[in-house]
This record gives sequence, structure tokens and C-alpha cells, in this order.
Amino acid sequence: MSEDLNAEARLVAGGLDPQDVYVAVEEYLDEDLSPARRDVTSESIFGPDHTSTVVMSARADGVLAGLPVAHTVFNAMPGEIEFTYLAGDSARVRDGKALARITGHTRALLAAERTALNLLSRLSGIATHTRRFADLLADWNTTVLDTRKTTPGLRALEKYAVRVGGGENKRFGLFDVAMIKDNHKEAAGSITAAFRAVRSSEPDIDIQVEVETLEEALEAVAAGAVFLLCDNMSPKELAEVVETVGDRAELEATGNITLDNAVDYAATGVHYVSVGALTHSSPILDIGLDFEE
Repeated sequence: MSEDLNAEARLVAGGLDPQDVYVAVEEYLDEDLSPARRDVTSESIFGPDHTSTVVMSARADGVLAGLPVAHTVFNAMPGEIEFTYLAGDSARVRDGKALARITGHTRALLAAERTALNLLSRLSGIATHTRRFADLLADWNTTVLDTRKTTPGLRALEKYAVRVGGGENKRFGLFDVAMIKDNHKEAAGSITAAFRAVRSSEPDIDIQVEVETLEEALEAVAAGAVFLLCDNMSPKELAEVVETVGDRAELEATGNITLDNAVDYAATGVHYVSVGALTHSSPILDIGLDFEE
């Protein structure tokens, strides 16, 4: 395995744990190559000492995210790998832009290819989609957030891609922030009762409350909530909540926020819009790998 720390330093700078990424990459490679790490086609054609140089390039315009993760994939293969960065995460890349040049044993390069490209294309697609929202909202004091609607096993990486694209992360999971939603309200009997139950059980945790009407928003604020998720409200309804609640709570618009209507919601003065589609529906950014000519 290459000991090049360039990938590790870049992962740390991006808020990712290099060891966590490495462990995940090992699982991803096992999925494609089996624990025996065999690419039967390449082994049949290239000798164990055959070396090559390959280049990863963008095949569409977009925002790059995950190149250090791809680097980690190649580093996990046997033999020394020379990985040269020709672009960096968060860069806006054009179709045809060379992103990295990698030299090593040909078997290892081709065995790592698909896993590296799958991750890089997926994360870059999320960053590209997020950047479109961030650019739209640049003239408003509104931030685009992700949700927990992530691919199992990829949450940390997908949330990283959102950050690269100019968005921010909401809670990572069910453990780090309490969020009172419909089922909780119904079970407790009211927003106030649910809020008090959570605050009594978890005195130090942040509590967010999902509301669907102005009346629910006012009840939540009166109970002590300082962060409200305004769910499936129209821009007109949301504007009324923003005006009435004022600076007593941070407000997030959620539910069916798209590129077509995001500005309508931002114009209400809401602090955040959350978009599940960033991680569950972003198309990949097409990225390829070819032998260097």
C-alpha cells in the first residue's frame, strides 16, 4: 500500500476521518473484487510486474468532490501507487478536464478503477447539485441543508459532498440532535408535551420541532424551541411564520424544495432550506479513466 499522506491530509481538511474512509474503502473493494481481491480479466492479460499510467477525467461539467477518497481506493491496492492531483475538491471542472494521473501496476489500477470512479462520480454529482442550489441562494441570506435521506454506508461521504458543494449538514443521525415530528407530537399529545419530554430526558441536546402551521410554530416557540422546521408550507404561509416568529427561532423550510422554487422560499427570509434530493436523487457527474496516451 502506498504511504502517500496526501490523501489523508486532504480527508482531514475536509472533515473526514481517514481511518473510517479506509475501512469503508476496504469493504467497497471486497464487494467488487471479493475478499481475494481478484480481477480475473486483468490478471489474464497483464503480468504482475506490468505498469501503466492512467488519467481520470471529467466527461461533463460540474463540481469535483471525493478525489482524496478515490486516492484512498488506489492506495488500498497492492504495490506502490503514484497519485498526482490535477484538480482539487470543490473545483468547478469542465468536460475533458484531467483530474488525476495515477501510475502503478496495471492490475491494481484496473482493479481499483470502478470503485474509485463510482465514489468520485457519486460524490461529485451531489456536490454539483448542491452548488446549483447554493448559487441560486447566494443573493439571499438562506443556506441549503441536506437531510438523513442518504445511501446506507455512504452518509459521511455524501454529507461531505454537500459541504464541498456549498451546503451545510443537518444532524448526522438520530443521536446528535432531537427532532420532534408528527409521530412524536401525536404520541405525546401535543408539541408542548413532546418538547418537555425530550428536554427532561436530554437536558443538553439541541431540539428541533417540525411544524405545519403558524399556530404550531407559535406553540413550539412558547414551549422553548429555537429551531423550527416548517414542513410543506407554501411561500406565502412561510412568510407569515417568518414575520410572526421573528428572531425567536431559526427557521427552515422543508418539503418539496426544488431548483425551480428555492428562491421563492428564500425570499420569505427563512434561514435555511433543506433538500433531501441532494443525497437521494442527484445524478452522478460522469468521470472516466483511460490509459495515458
